[in-house]
Amino acid sequence: MTTQTNVETGAWIRRFNPAPDAAHRLVCFPHAGGSASFYFPVSRALSPAVDVLAIQYPGRQDRRHEPCVDSIHGLADALAEELDGWFDRPVTFFGHSMGASLAYEVARRFEERGTVLHGLFASGRRAPSTVREERVHLLDDDGLIEDISRLSGTDTQVLGDPEILRMILPSIRADYRAAETYRYTPGPLLTCPLTALTGDDDPQVTLDEAGAWAEHTSGPFDLKVYPGGHFYLNSQAPAVLSALKSHLR
Repeated sequence: MTTQTNVETGAWIRRFNPAPDAAHRLVCFPHAGGSASFYFPVSRALSPAVDVLAIQYPGRQDRRHEPCVDSIHGLADALAEELDGWFDRPVTFFGHSMGASLAYEVARRFEERGTVLHGLFASGRRAPSTVREERVHLLDDDGLIEDISRLSGTDTQVLGDPEILRMILPSIRADYRAAETYRYTPGPLLTCPLTALTGDDDPQVTLDEAGAWAEHTSGPFDLKVYPGGHFYLNSQAPAVLSALKSHLR
């Protein structure tokens, strides 16, 4: 595995506030329908103490003309290659919702190569070993928009703009398909510390489903519960950033 201090970010990685002298690196994985810019405030808050990378999936924003990838395993295979070279210092992954499943699968791929994360933060997502039969990705556009609105994951002004909706719905549908069709393949446990974060009123994740992340690492496990729904981290950003800072110290 290559380990370089100055790696080209390429199409998949956004480095909003480069911190080349930081002791730690944090890689952030967006939710379904999300983009790297969701984590700009995190990058701004943690730099220069932490070098923050945010993942940009194909099919959105500046990558909107690229084909979407509608499989967690397909995304994980690609990102395991794209992130190779960024492990010249301790690396922690943070993923929200679909991004948590993806971060976990990328972490597994690195451990298979002998590279162990400094930590994994899985936010707003049930553990891989827990399964719900979900078919939102099969709904028509109106049904998909209704579900997005229910979870409050996209600005309501965007949902009311037909032109923007036409641009983003294909990527949202592809992400929903990736998240809803993902199935865990049993294998070796992670060995890194794992922290599950969830809102106490999240319709997508019960406390038991969040707590089941403990079954996926042999390392230390912690469950943090915050007030709020699926996007609890928008209102609880200071508390989440505090947890990250504590871990990265």
